[in-house]
Amino acid sequence: MLTTDFDYHLPPELIASEPLPERSASRMLVVHRDRGVVEHRAFKDLPSFLTPSDLLVLNNTRVVPARFFSNDGSREVLRVEPLSPTIWRCMVKPGKRFRLGHTVEIGDSTGTVREILENGDRIIEWSSPVDENKHGHLALPHYMGREDQPQDRERYQTVFSKAEGAIAAPTAGLHFTPEMLGQLPHCFVTLHVGVGTFQPVKVDKIEEHQMHSERYIVSPETAERVQQAGRVVAVGTTAMRTLETVARDHDGKIVPTSGSTDIFIYPGFEFRAVGALLTNFHLPKSTLIMLVSAFAGKDLIMHAYEEAIRERYRFFSYGDCMLIL
Repeated sequence: MLTTDFDYHLPPELIASEPLPERSASRMLVVHRDRGVVEHRAFKDLPSFLTPSDLLVLNNTRVVPARFFSNDGSREVLRVEPLSPTIWRCMVKPGKRFRLGHTVEIGDSTGTVREILENGDRIIEWSSPVDENKHGHLALPHYMGREDQPQDRERYQTVFSKAEGAIAAPTAGLHFTPEMLGQLPHCFVTLHVGVGTFQPVKVDKIEEHQMHSERYIVSPETAERVQQAGRVVAVGTTAMRTLETVARDHDGKIVPTSGSTDIFIYPGFEFRAVGALLTNFHLPKSTLIMLVSAFAGKDLIMHAYEEAIRERYRFFSYGDCMLIL
């Protein structure tokens, strides 16, 4: 399969750069895999599509302010992974100003480039911990076309976010309010969404793409509830990737475990854990549109996206959602 097989044209004005005032006010495109049809509904209709034996599985990761600027504003550091409070793995801009031994000042702390990794990431050691609440910014997706604002600190989090460590939000969960969640059977996994979720597929043949790795946790309570559920409804591609990783590695069973996953789900994948998926709309030629195409069939997904564009749905992180049954 070719990366271009998963391309589509999106009018720029359909990209949601701001959230709706009300979380649960989003529209919801419902895709019925068994009949090959779609229907237009509202997110508030979600409970009507669920049965008493269904179980929602959500990702409770919490986004941290991982983007930093030097005191003079000329350099940018994106913390990909904290190896310790004072040693970070980072993406940097511009690279020529982060050569081995170069220093950068953020607040009262001085960072020194200790290592340059093969993919261009830097290992930076800080003289003291950087105050992320004071100097950190959310790394909003580039397609929003704006810098983060104070209101994003709360709105670019799910209401159930708990485990700090994500760079990007698990956006399918952004639609839920405490009231909606309270009336639905649910449990949580944790997968810390990394910056790789925004990285484009740069190869022509999708089988040659190398996925980024992300850390996940499945608790004993969640494993037990998933094993007992009639149908598992993954809220977001991150919840799906976590469950399918565990099922793949444990002979179809969901067990308490933790680790890192670089699972790449594209058409031909055999799903072993998830029976339905709630997700937002995804970038053209991205690994995520390949994932939903694997779950629902590429032709049906492309038809659904055409419908969503025709009906002027809002796309991407702060946009509307799709329920695949």
